[in-house]
Amino acid sequence: MDLNLKDKVIIVTGGAKGIGRAIVIALAKEGAIPVIVGRKQVDNQKVKLEVENNGGIAFAVEAELSIPEECKKSVEAVLSQFGRIDGLVNNAGHNDGVGLISGSYDKFVDSLHKNLIHYYLMAHNCIDALRISKGSVVNISSKTAETGQGNTSAYAASNGGRNALTREWAVELLPYSIRVNAIVVAECATPQYDSWIATLDNPKETLKKITDRIPLENRMTTPEEIANMTVFLLSEKSSHTTGQLIHVDGGYVHLDRSLIKE
Repeated sequence: MDLNLKDKVIIVTGGAKGIGRAIVIALAKEGAIPVIVGRKQVDNQKVKLEVENNGGIAFAVEAELSIPEECKKSVEAVLSQFGRIDGLVNNAGHNDGVGLISGSYDKFVDSLHKNLIHYYLMAHNCIDALRISKGSVVNISSKTAETGQGNTSAYAASNGGRNALTREWAVELLPYSIRVNAIVVAECATPQYDSWIATLDNPKETLKKITDRIPLENRMTTPEEIANMTVFLLSEKSSHTTGQLIHVDGGYVHLDRSLIKE
């Protein structure tokens, strides 16, 4: 299916690793120009080179998005290079384990900057360009906002905010034909996830317990599956879809718990 994304300039925050990298690669395969925004330019450049080695075009911007000024500078860099923005994927973030008991005011607010506030700032700074292009926004979110997880108050709050902003922006941007949707991720096989599993006492056994709870095929979601939905939502093939929280999770959040393997 031709998604008509050729030469569309799409910003992907956290585009150097995991889900973000998969989104960048998927966009490039559709002929889009993904912009990789991340804190380490060496990592950004690796993915940029990967795209270029496969015949695509990409652009890399180094930015620490927890610093508000760098959000603005990253968008300005894209506009300086291309003069347009056709889409934004807010993806960067980290489940940093700032809990209610274990956390503090400073840790909580710092986590909001790392996981939520830059979602707002990136969209705010892109909005004039998106109004011209009638572009699309996709927010990557997490099931923690809906299910809870324990000891991750700040991350759960951030994802609740991501979901709420998705609906709020979808309403506010209706007059400009800008669509805003979110993809809710549950258990996805990323390097970040692998690193977390490796810290546990029984990583293999724990991973099996987790995958046994995923109804569809008892396996982790792949980054590519998240990326495929993201690219579809950015495209005109989803032209009447907005304000949706779409769970790409193998039925993890919503299907009956009786399906869990014993």
